[in-house]
Amino acid sequence: MSRSTAAISTPALAGHPAMRAMLLGALGVVFGDIGTSPIYAFRESLRTAAAHGIPADEAVLGTVSLILWSVTLVVAVKYVVFVMRADNDGEGGTMALLSLALPAAGRLRPLLLPIGLAGASLFFGDAMITPAISVLSAIEGATVAAPRLQPYVIPAALVVLAALFLLQSRGSGSVGRLFGPVMAVWFVTLAATGLWQVLRHPGILAALDPRHALQVIGTGGGFAALGSVFLAVTGGEALYADMGHFGRPAIRIDWFAAVMPALVLNYLGQGALALADPGSLADPFFHLFPGWLLLPAVLLATAATVIASQAVISGAFALVQQAIQLGVLPRLEVRQTSEEAAGQVYVPQINWLLALAVLGLVLGFRSSEALANAYGIAVAGDMLVTTILVGLVAHARWGLPLAAVLPVAGAFLALDLGFVAANLHKIPAGGWFPLVVATICLTLLLVWIRGRAVLLEHRDEGAAELAPFLAKLVAAGAPGRVPGTAIYLTTRRALMPGALALNLKHNGVLHERVVLLTVQGERVPRIPEAERLRIEPLPHGFCRVLLRFGFAERPSVLPALALHQEALGFDPGTASWFLGREVPVPSMRPDLPPWQERLFAFLTRNAVGATDYFGIPSDRVVELGTRVEM
Repeated sequence: MSRSTAAISTPALAGHPAMRAMLLGALGVVFGDIGTSPIYAFRESLRTAAAHGIPADEAVLGTVSLILWSVTLVVAVKYVVFVMRADNDGEGGTMALLSLALPAAGRLRPLLLPIGLAGASLFFGDAMITPAISVLSAIEGATVAAPRLQPYVIPAALVVLAALFLLQSRGSGSVGRLFGPVMAVWFVTLAATGLWQVLRHPGILAALDPRHALQVIGTGGGFAALGSVFLAVTGGEALYADMGHFGRPAIRIDWFAAVMPALVLNYLGQGALALADPGSLADPFFHLFPGWLLLPAVLLATAATVIASQAVISGAFALVQQAIQLGVLPRLEVRQTSEEAAGQVYVPQINWLLALAVLGLVLGFRSSEALANAYGIAVAGDMLVTTILVGLVAHARWGLPLAAVLPVAGAFLALDLGFVAANLHKIPAGGWFPLVVATICLTLLLVWIRGRAVLLEHRDEGAAELAPFLAKLVAAGAPGRVPGTAIYLTTRRALMPGALALNLKHNGVLHERVVLLTVQGERVPRIPEAERLRIEPLPHGFCRVLLRFGFAERPSVLPALALHQEALGFDPGTASWFLGREVPVPSMRPDLPPWQERLFAFLTRNAVGATDYFGIPSDRVVELGTRVEM
């Protein structure tokens, strides 16, 4: 399913049927989050503006103007026009961008890595709040027609969200075929309801004048209103994150031809209704619908918010998979849910953590209005990190002069900093939640990276070198050889694998054929099959094999080796696999603080073993452990 943007640009220009399918698929997956923002963004922004004493008509015009210009500058200009140019072999998202930026960072690398990881960590806060606020705001629409249904809103939202997480293990492929048509109906509905109100009250078109937005910002409560207006652009980062699945042309065409016009018309329509009927201010989105259409509108909105939630959850799974491949996260169980689409994965531990957090948010905040206070700060931080990384890539990797990079990056940086500052007031009222989540995630990532580096350094102390060992094999007293092939997983090119040294120490024999296998994750999304395997013959029946996977690929070792069985000269399915397991133990002179030692040991104990992660048959594995002082 994933493909580079270059690969799909030709069908885009030619009107190929594959491109039409891509457009419909992107409409269903990419735009769910930002497409459901009209349910609550205008309502919360207007409440904030009105709470600070801004006159009613000016509050409406200024709020609509702020929303429209924020969507234009942040989503259309920043992400669709500029950020989506920074693709890593067609892939987008924080991890793909970080992989592009790190090799070009030079002396800034030690600073850039935690900044990039902070952006990824902030995404998880967003991934928890998006399903809660989206589904809750949609179901709350039923109370517009029947206020007596209010006690049932929370239970209904919990049932919908619980069902969503229970179905994750089945994958989103079969359900995904419905996403495009449902979201197409959703955007047509947004445009039609908004256009009807604009035609009835064309005075709202004055909101297109940015002076109304500036006037609201200049008032005492305008800056706070800007924090609520940011709700309208949450989901903009998904356009970049999902670029690898649908390609740059499909996302751009969908945005400019369908999504942005529908959003603009709907926000204008809500503003027109608010000017004409102050009684609609309690929930202007659902007041766009006549009474007989309200229940179908609630059902359609619920379906759209479920789709938006699914896209965010799937994005969290993909981000975790990429982080594991890049070595910044312990190995977790990653299940491939589609034979055709490499990006469709399921991570059970992350799914249940998200489920507990989302259900807890619904029970804790109990309304979309309260959740709006927690929403925005994480996304604003993630967007700020994206601007920093893209600016570095543009200058250091693409070679653009600072005179060209600084004005554009500086303008976006100022915009992002403004939104971050405008969201700071939300921290006491709930904005602390995504920040706490991001802090915990970032701490885990940094402790794992540091702990793993210390563990490998101590493990390699005193390890025997491979070349002298091979030279001694012809000497008297060399170990005996037994039939068959032994494969040793190793990360060290010049040193003997720990499992090999332990096997010789305890068993005193070697197999006739010994393969030193290194599984290497690369900073590109996917590795062409012709470049996946490298074989280096060594003396005395040894050979060194390098097996490479991109950060968006599942490292299934046995199937990958089986594809190259002829080049290897043996059947990997009949080989014996020798794996080493390092067990960290406290040291009298630790290189890590005690709390980091304990946390790293906990992460190591709960990481998925190499056998399960690499898909090696367990009945052919011999695992040899060693204790390593930290």
